[in-house]
Amino acid sequence: MAISRRQFLLSSAGILAASQLPRLVLAAKEPDFDYVLTAEPGSAELIPGINTSIWGFNGGYPAPVLRAKQGQRIRIKFINKLKEPTTIHWHGIRIDIAMDGVPFLSQPPIMPGETFIYDFVCPDAGTFWYHPHMNSTQQLGRGLVGALIVEEAEPVIFDADIPLCLKNWHIDEKGEFTQLSIPRYAARMGTPGRYETVNGQHKPTIEIPAGGLIRLRFLNVDNTLIYKIALKDFPAKIIAVDGNALEEPVPLTPHEIGAGMRLDIAFIAPDKIGEIIEVQNGKGRLFFDLLTLKTVEAKLPKRNQTPSLPVNPIPTPDLKNAETINFLFEWSGAMTPADKKGKAKHEFWTINRRAWKGMSKDNLPAPLAELKLGKTYIFDMKNVTPHKHPIHMHGHTFTVIWSNKKKIKPYHTDTVLMEKNERVKIAFVADNPGRWMFHCHVIEHMKTGLMGYVSVT
Repeated sequence: MAISRRQFLLSSAGILAASQLPRLVLAAKEPDFDYVLTAEPGSAELIPGINTSIWGFNGGYPAPVLRAKQGQRIRIKFINKLKEPTTIHWHGIRIDIAMDGVPFLSQPPIMPGETFIYDFVCPDAGTFWYHPHMNSTQQLGRGLVGALIVEEAEPVIFDADIPLCLKNWHIDEKGEFTQLSIPRYAARMGTPGRYETVNGQHKPTIEIPAGGLIRLRFLNVDNTLIYKIALKDFPAKIIAVDGNALEEPVPLTPHEIGAGMRLDIAFIAPDKIGEIIEVQNGKGRLFFDLLTLKTVEAKLPKRNQTPSLPVNPIPTPDLKNAETINFLFEWSGAMTPADKKGKAKHEFWTINRRAWKGMSKDNLPAPLAELKLGKTYIFDMKNVTPHKHPIHMHGHTFTVIWSNKKKIKPYHTDTVLMEKNERVKIAFVADNPGRWMFHCHVIEHMKTGLMGYVSVT
């Protein structure tokens, strides 16, 4: 049966039910909050017919998709129902330091049974996500990841707007968790999972309106993997990278997104009912099906082009007066000897010859750099390791301005994927006071040394 465009928009969650699109959960009984969110043990049917014990937001997976409006306040009541402390970091949001969710650096850990109110304004529209910043290998690996969509202040209407959370689970054929981190892999690309999912399903089929204007929001919420996104024999355009709109959309060619990174693409679906579009993930020169899009009937006006999104209000760096700070990412290539008690310590990675050793309430390490509020900085970063690293900075959006490996048209992002032996320059205005984490988003790399913070005062 044909449906109107309005009916399609209102019922899109139902039409896309086959994909188990993350559900929207409003705090109807909590009028003072936009959402009530918990972290707690739960279960998810990742492998058909098999329940896997996970840790999930609101006890399930996929996590609720949280939606905010650009420039408006959002209030989230968070309750920790785990048996260990946790926090929530709002990845990519230029946020007040008190809401950034890094234990000890920006807030005390949220202990079991405790509640914390996250209250902030999202200055930028785009595709973002949320996750803990404690015991990250386990908490993210077991399912505590979710999408945060910030809608444009002036709405840009698509006929289907679909978040796609990409995650490879460390589970066996019985749905039981395997080891989330193995030292020999942590010292290299990271420990890969075994079961690939999109919104919690393996190779799902998602229905889209025939002839409709489609927006796909890819979110790499995996601990480790790089995804190389492509559409098989079908044109599309990249409209945003890591939550930041491009001034001019560019044709989609196979595009890599490392752990923590996002990619928004747009295209006009085929007019014919039952047409198939294969969304693929590349492994080197080979490409494998990730999910399938299938057109269904919908009475829509004729679409002729994909729109541009409004560019976020990112401060323009003053490159002429910028101060340059050098960062060297290195690989030790061997395990650190055990400590005096015989407990193994693994420090495989360093920033400027220093491995992150963690912190506590009374023991904060020195910052990697001390920045002056309002000043422009260029970070000249060199990856001299044999592996790729998605380098992420909290509290700021930076501009990638140069690489020795590829031609760069400057673009805004919060995470840049550095190839082995690549040198990249990023620029930004240090306009957000606080102590901001600066790290690789391969979780095992972060946990074994490739992490630190910068201080803006």
